[in-house]
Amino acid sequence: MTEVDALAVEVAAAVTRVVQPLLGTPAARRPVGWAPGGDATLGIDEVAEAEVERVLAAAGDIAMYSEDRGYVVHGRPRAILVIDPVDGTRPAAAGLEAACVSVAVVPPTPDATLGEVRFGVVQELRSGARFTATRGGGARAVGASGDPIPIRPSATTDLASMFWAGGVRGRPSVPVAVVLERLVDDGAMHGGYFDLGSAAFDLTRIVTGQLDAYVDVGRRIVDEVPATEAAFLRVGMGSLCTNFPYDVAAAALIVQEAGGVVTHADGRPLDDHPAVGSGRAEGLAVIGAASAPLHRAIVEEVDRGMIRLAGADLRD
Repeated sequence: MTEVDALAVEVAAAVTRVVQPLLGTPAARRPVGWAPGGDATLGIDEVAEAEVERVLAAAGDIAMYSEDRGYVVHGRPRAILVIDPVDGTRPAAAGLEAACVSVAVVPPTPDATLGEVRFGVVQELRSGARFTATRGGGARAVGASGDPIPIRPSATTDLASMFWAGGVRGRPSVPVAVVLERLVDDGAMHGGYFDLGSAAFDLTRIVTGQLDAYVDVGRRIVDEVPATEAAFLRVGMGSLCTNFPYDVAAAALIVQEAGGVVTHADGRPLDDHPAVGSGRAEGLAVIGAASAPLHRAIVEEVDRGMIRLAGADLRD
């Protein structure tokens, strides 16, 4: 682990310490503003962001891009830390376990891409469990005690038996339901669909084998069916709410280094996608799966769902 990688782990640990007492409290839910990407900033986000700034200002010679602060430079950066201090703000505010701090390390240029993420750490805010990965060096997970958590992605390839997560918050539910209809319905008896509120948490469940896949189609819907954009803007209160690089940069590397597959929602590699930013150009939809065969089957079913959506009557 390099010095900068160790700093990423320090940031994750520091945020976990200051946020844990707030989990599930009224102060955590207090609205305080809006993030550059359009999401609401709650009290728990503000505490976490302030702690990130404190740690990095003390470290010096580092840059960061975070959900609420955007791009911040301290000295002459050795790297950029792409940070979501609380991925899963609503689960955290409710005191649920599906909330994490996510930190990815990329080269010190705002043009860095997801293919250049060299280290990632995702730490669960409630349990303290930590997942890390170094590009080309594998993935590792430990509990708060330091005891190893087994890395064991599932061997599931049957869509009807798949345990998977997605999410509709900030996305209009009808277009998303049209695309995901068969995945949800066909697996209703032998599989399971979950909306847990955190992309980083969902993706790391693939590493533990608790989930087989994570499916996010929001941005693909807007890009391929422009007639849906008005509905997205309505639900997002004027913003196009999607995942952004800070949501998935660290977790995607962890899944990939554990043997899984993470791509754009149409199956394209993530490598060329910007790692820094939360504007329209940086928004993305992703599909992550425990194996290549399962990933391929999900993409094919999402393709069919997109065809259904293109032919649907989307009038209110």
